[in-house]
Amino acid sequence: MTFGALKQLTRTLDLRLGHYVGEFVTPGIGYMLKEAGCEYCFLDTEHSGMGFDVLNRTLRFMEAASMPTMVRVPSSRYDHIARALDVGAQGIVIPMLGSLEQARSVIASMKYTPAGRRGVAPGLGNDRYRIRPVTEMLRESNEQTVFVALIETAEGVAQVDEIAALPEIDVLHVGHFDMSCSLGIPGAFDDRRFLDAMARVVAAGRKHGKALGRMVSTPEEGIAMAAEGWNMICYGGDVWLYQTALRQGLDAIRREAVVGGAGPGGPSKTPKGN
Repeated sequence: MTFGALKQLTRTLDLRLGHYVGEFVTPGIGYMLKEAGCEYCFLDTEHSGMGFDVLNRTLRFMEAASMPTMVRVPSSRYDHIARALDVGAQGIVIPMLGSLEQARSVIASMKYTPAGRRGVAPGLGNDRYRIRPVTEMLRESNEQTVFVALIETAEGVAQVDEIAALPEIDVLHVGHFDMSCSLGIPGAFDDRRFLDAMARVVAAGRKHGKALGRMVSTPEEGIAMAAEGWNMICYGGDVWLYQTALRQGLDAIRREAVVGGAGPGGPSKTPKGN
């Protein structure tokens, strides 16, 4: 996988399907996602206990499986952005992006000179441990690192057109739960205020040719979001999919199983103790 694989995914408005990972950072996770048909991974260090040591190892797992990966950092602080990039993140997801000024500050933290002020440390995970001319590394990194703007506040929606106009912005992604809370309507995703906010993000993305990202919890929701214009669909999260599948299986067994093998509907047989 080339370092710019994630960038290539964002350069068209074709449907791209991914998955959220925040807990299951097993060495095989990248291969599991690849086998399932994922085109990218949304790796979360904001709402998880994942530190930089774990992030470093997990990105190596993803690279081994050729799985393009964007990393949601805890904040827009320089050290969060630069360290995530230095250990090999291909793209940075910035939570609570609320203004044009904040977006420009993130760009300065993400990009090397002359586009930004990111500190230079060549030959690390940020460049797949390659030893090569520094000027070449700086140029390619500036071209290939991906900026995912997570629009999840009323302030972000108010400036979304200005934010989307920045050429360094690659994806407008929406955090729908936080957005509904910011609008004062927690979880009310059918409220007109929420729908209008989402439509405004879609309009800004279309106007400026940006990819549009949403997380969805069901296939039906993903199909509906794609019809609205969202093309980077992040289906489910590791914890929630695992819990849901496990609960469905356990509940099915409890509904139908009878102790002692009498069969569904027959008398229950309780085994005697020793």
